[in-house]
Amino acid sequence: MKRSRMVLALILTYMIFAMLLNSVGTVILQAIQGFGVDKDAASTLEAFKDLPIAVTSFLVASFLPRLGYRRAMMLGLLLVAGACASMPLLQAFWATKLLFVAVGVAFALVKVAVYSSIGLLTDDAKAHAALTSTVEGWFMVGILGSAWLFAAFINADAPGDPVWLDVYWVLAALCIAVVVLLATCTLDERAARDGHAAGESFVDMFRLLALPLVVVFLVSAFLYVLMEQAINTWLPTFNREILHLPTTLSVQAASIFAGSLALGRLGGGVLLRRVPWFLLLALCVVAMAGLVLLALPLAANVQPRNDMTWWNAPWAAYVFPMIGLLMAPIYPAINSVVLSALPKARHAAMTGLIVVFSALGGTTGSYVTGQLFAHFDGSRAFYLLLAPMALLLLSLVLLKRSTPTPHAAALPAGGH
Repeated sequence: MKRSRMVLALILTYMIFAMLLNSVGTVILQAIQGFGVDKDAASTLEAFKDLPIAVTSFLVASFLPRLGYRRAMMLGLLLVAGACASMPLLQAFWATKLLFVAVGVAFALVKVAVYSSIGLLTDDAKAHAALTSTVEGWFMVGILGSAWLFAAFINADAPGDPVWLDVYWVLAALCIAVVVLLATCTLDERAARDGHAAGESFVDMFRLLALPLVVVFLVSAFLYVLMEQAINTWLPTFNREILHLPTTLSVQAASIFAGSLALGRLGGGVLLRRVPWFLLLALCVVAMAGLVLLALPLAANVQPRNDMTWWNAPWAAYVFPMIGLLMAPIYPAINSVVLSALPKARHAAMTGLIVVFSALGGTTGSYVTGQLFAHFDGSRAFYLLLAPMALLLLSLVLLKRSTPTPHAAALPAGGH
């Protein structure tokens, strides 16, 4: 019962941050319509979110075991609750910037705490992989719910009406509710503490980079996030320019990708209890390549139509986003593999590296695919995803070979 309450708290915490992190596009639109800012100014909100995530993860991840993972989650939620409450009270664009800075800092704390807590709540690698995939699956559900929650507060007749800011009262209330839940939970965090001095704990993060297992994992995570972010960012443009869907339908059809990611991660949580991780992930990567080769030819020679709807859209609009089902188990599974192979006292530092390299992979994927879209047509840009898929399959093979018996990994000299 105690474990179930803590798992529920992890899931709800992660879902709240999924809703806030995924709201950037909606907030940019509303800032333009409601606050009267131009597109250049509104576009900076992404940086106000992403930079604090990377910087905070790098600087504080290794210190979180001292603060305590449960306390870190409560601190992050309280910080965001305050920022959310300020939005309807201040009704200003600068408050929106502060909100996303707070969300970025808090998410760095929360992600490190959630991933590290999973190691404390599970006893073996299969259970760790299953719970990680389940938590990440509910994160994707939170992303899907975000669009509906924000849309419910927007005045359709007057989109700039500040009534949409009332959504933040709901989010603030959710944060406080989960803080109360966390306050009533118990989590034995003794295994996470190593007794190192603060400076040595920070150096431990760099010592991890000397482990072949960690290096191979970081390459795998980079390649995966590169692909996911490339598809997630540019799928609406692909739908509009290559499949000639109306703009609204292009965005709506792209949500199939997010939905398939959610289903794939929840399903992966079940499969990873029964199927060896390498077999499952290798099959997923091969199937992803097969789907690309199947779906993209369906996009060839699609002609524009004035009456395009859900019912007569090209098959590629439905088939290609289903790649999310195959991609979904990979990220949480490889995270679980490396964390399960390290001592629990190193999970916070390792998660800090995961966040930093995931951010680098996401930024690179979005930028590179954007350049390909600019210089080639969208179909060719997505065909070139076959290259990182091949590299990911190779890195999974190397990750399998580098994986020691669970909990048997040793740090290099000086990192007891």
